Amino acid sequence: MTQFLDVIEWQDQSGTEIVHRVPETGSGETKAGSRLVVRQYQAAIFFHAGKGLDIFGPGSYRLSTQNLPILTKILALPFGFKSPFRTEVYFVSQKVFTNLRWGTKDPVAFRDKELGLVRLRAFGVFTIRVAQPLLFLNSIVGSRPEFDTSDIEDFLREVIVSRLNDFLGETVDTLLNLPKYYDEMAVSLSKRLTENFHKVGLELVDFLINRITPPEDVQKMMDERTGMAVVGDLDKFFKFKAAKALGDAATSGALAGAGAGFGAGLGMVVPGMLYDALKASGDERKSAESESAAHCPDCHSELPADARFCPRCGHQAVVMRKCSRCGKNVTPSSKFCSACGVDLSAELHCKACDARLLSDTRFCPHCGEGQGAPPPAHP
Repeated sequence: MTQFLDVIEWQDQSGTEIVHRVPETGSGETKAGSRLVVRQYQAAIFFHAGKGLDIFGPGSYRLSTQNLPILTKILALPFGFKSPFRTEVYFVSQKVFTNLRWGTKDPVAFRDKELGLVRLRAFGVFTIRVAQPLLFLNSIVGSRPEFDTSDIEDFLREVIVSRLNDFLGETVDTLLNLPKYYDEMAVSLSKRLTENFHKVGLELVDFLINRITPPEDVQKMMDERTGMAVVGDLDKFFKFKAAKALGDAATSGALAGAGAGFGAGLGMVVPGMLYDALKASGDERKSAESESAAHCPDCHSELPADARFCPRCGHQAVVMRKCSRCGKNVTPSSKFCSACGVDLSAELHCKACDARLLSDTRFCPHCGEGQGAPPPAHP
């Protein structure tokens, strides 16, 4: 059905429409004197017989032979350009379309030098505008009466994801260093995408990467690795956690029986007390370990764990008995004291305290208990 176009204009009510044809169906009859209104963010293109001819920028026009030179030449109207002619007008919005989203539908395989082969998902936003209206119409829109951002978003998303895959494989080595390079990656990818967008008459105004995420199991692995690096000294970490837990219990009302004020005060004091106690117990443990270390029985110097002789005085390190007369350290297999020469094989034991005695001892030198008559001499 042919429509008569006296005033040709278009207003986008949705905010997402990029191209709109007037009339939407069929073709319209236009003649000299018809009024064309092109808004500030629009471009209008006259089509005749399937070809794009005259292009109008923002403004209000009275159509005549002066401002339709190509169309007038083609039609060659014999009646002074006053007879109606059939044409179609495509309005192209050249504003910036924002908040267009891109992302990977399926995870992308990526070889990480530290984590091995992982699968990534990436998401972000981008903004575009139509830089060459006629090229955009001929390469993307065709003869559709309406064309909005949803009709081209999927195509542009696939272009972006393809370029992202190439970029990750060429420049990124590990996911652990990835977040700090988001801005640099966005700039580099934007340069690569500019050529692809220009081929269809579009301009990439902004391109942002919001996040690049691995699967949940890989995220847990990265969190554990980061946590170990943060913790550092496990002994200090556990002491801190114990003190914090006790402090939280005090301030959260677990000690409410003693009063809220007391609980709050205890929450500040107890962690410090616990830290001092743990530190003291650590010092005591070290002291006990120091005391349990081997020492020379003669000069009391500290000995290595496997020492058999003192490196300072040369005394035998292993001593199981002392001479009952002079008190000198002797080995378990010694028959005579190396200091006083007493016969160690003739030793007796005190009847009261069980101390070692010589054969001729009548009173115990330790407890003073009498031992009776000496035993007969050996034959």
